[in-house]
Amino acid sequence: MRLRLIQIDAFADRVFRGNPAAVMPLPSWLPDPVLQDIAVENNLSETAFYVADLPPDVTATPDDAPAYHLRWFTPAVEVDLCGHATLATAGHLFEDVHPEAARIHFWTRSGWLAVRRTGRDGELELDFPAGNLRPVPDSDDVSAVAVAALGIEPELRLRDTDLVYVLRDAEAVRAVLPDFTALGRLPVRGVLVTAPGDTDGVDFVSRFFGADAGAFEDPVTGSAHSQIAPYWAERLGRPRLTARQLSARGGTVGCEVDGDRVRLRGTWRRYLDGTATIPEPSR
Repeated sequence: MRLRLIQIDAFADRVFRGNPAAVMPLPSWLPDPVLQDIAVENNLSETAFYVADLPPDVTATPDDAPAYHLRWFTPAVEVDLCGHATLATAGHLFEDVHPEAARIHFWTRSGWLAVRRTGRDGELELDFPAGNLRPVPDSDDVSAVAVAALGIEPELRLRDTDLVYVLRDAEAVRAVLPDFTALGRLPVRGVLVTAPGDTDGVDFVSRFFGADAGAFEDPVTGSAHSQIAPYWAERLGRPRLTARQLSARGGTVGCEVDGDRVRLRGTWRRYLDGTATIPEPSR
């Protein structure tokens, strides 16, 4: 079986920056173990798979824009939400399949997600559910292991899908040297550190380290920004912010908080178009 494989750098202003994602259109769903094997073989933080047919219990789309069923796999697990691979998938679809479309919808494990063109060159906007960060007590055992593994002294300990630690400044975020073996034992998707920005035009910064998701340091994590953007919007007193993820590759994420939704903006660059050859799966 031959499958198309597109690799795109998301939240990137040029190739080799941002977060690379594999995008694989499928004529129909393959067995989950095959999808997981492909994600392991691709060896990127996420592989996005999509089909044109929606699940039978999804009877209505938000409007008449193109709609697809989208799933995301890390090399370890299927995840509920992924920003950069959604941006990459939408970029491919806008350029290769729907050049006249202004918006695309995706049915996912997190419900309907929308991606639209902003009108700026190469920039897309993702409409994601907003996070709901909750305080974590200092006595929490899982959090205590995470803090020790990161070697940090957080000013604030929070949790939603991931553990979130607010540090005193951007330099403290840059200085984090994680114990990835210890982080990999944690029963959480990932661990995030964040602080106010220290450069012009950047409101806050972050770094994201995978735990249960099987990653080390993720270059740019859209779903993490949907969790922390509401915190920074409230702290800074405005809904529209610019964030920078301080990984080695780096990436910029525009954030706008609107009630229970967060709109994430970013650009993308195509890196690879190819074909994957896999055995015919037994069903």
